Parts: sequence; C-alpha cells; structure tokens
Amino acid sequence: MVGGAGLGVGHRGDGSLLLMAPYEIRVIGDPVLKQRAVDVTDIDGRLARLVEDMVQTMYDAPGLGLAAPQIGVQQRLFVWDLNDGTGAHTLVNPEIVESAGEWSYLEGCLSVPGLSWEIVRPKDIHVVGRDLDGNEVSIEATELAGRMFQHELDHLDGVLLVDRLDDDQAKDARRQVRELMWAIDEEPVAPRRGLSLR
Repeated sequence: MVGGAGLGVGHRGDGSLLLMAPYEIRVIGDPVLKQRAVDVTDIDGRLARLVEDMVQTMYDAPGLGLAAPQIGVQQRLFVWDLNDGTGAHTLVNPEIVESAGEWSYLEGCLSVPGLSWEIVRPKDIHVVGRDLDGNEVSIEATELAGRMFQHELDHLDGVLLVDRLDDDQAKDARRQVRELMWAIDEEPVAPRRGLSLR
C-alpha cells in the first residue's frame, strides 16, 4: 500500500495490474483512533488530494463513510457516499448543532472489523461544516444518514462505537475485542476500511 501518495499498484496472479487503496484503515488499539482531530485550517489542493485518496479507500472497503483519523490523519473531515446516486461528499470541520429523537440500530465500524452492536443515537440531526470549495454546508439528516454523520463525527472526537455501549454490552464487547486483537496479532489480516453500518 502507498500511504497518501496515490493509488498503489499490485499484480494479480494472472499478471494484470490491480489498483489498491491509497491508505490502510487503522483498527482498534491504534492510539490515533482515540485522539481528537484538529480543525482544518486550509482548504487547498493538498486537502483535495487527501479527499480523493480517502474516497478511493472508502470505496475499496467498501464503506459508507470514512473519517480522516481512520487513516491516521488527525484533521476534522470525513467523506461519505450513502449509495443514493449523489456520489461521494466531503464535510470539513463538521459540527452537530441540533439533534432529536432516538433510534436504535445495529452498528459496526471497519476500525473494529467484524463486530457490531445495537447502539442508541439521536434519530434526527442537523450538521454544519464546509465543503471542499470552502462553502458553508448545512445538512438535516435522519435515521441511517444521521447515524453515519454521528459515527464519523465520533471518529473526529476520538470516540469509537465501543465507547457508546451500555454496561452489559461493554462487558461482552471487551471479550470480543480482546479476541479480535489476538486474531490480528496471530495472523496478518488486511484491515477493513470505511464505515460499516449493518
């Protein structure tokens, strides 16, 4: 894999070329996932190239969303594509300004591969931020879209979905995560990429 330098190129068994994602997704246990990301101060060509690489990494996952800290970049931005025909989007320096209701949903995270839990979050949210042109963006989202925004914002604040579990879930989750970490240590596995909502 080529981190941040564009798409890597590998070879298939038949000799043809295979494009690989520019970044590997960081998995639970990596300290970068527990740190609060810093505000983006310059929306420029470098940030646009980072976003292109993030989108490719998200699609290769496949995932619905990808926050910069998940690839080791401590900046407050994320990309998403809810497969609604509108393509990939970017939100820079996002902030939830309103939330309402409650919605329980089985939620997974590709930084915690293969595991998911029923998580209660607000059903409706209003998020603001900037796009790649520096324009203000205001989005009202509900259910799956609202959950995706909240999930990605959690990554920007150093919060993983395991931090959202109730006491009973957390006890079981500690065992599951410990088993996951042992499996990762014992056998090299390709990290999964992006946001996974199940």
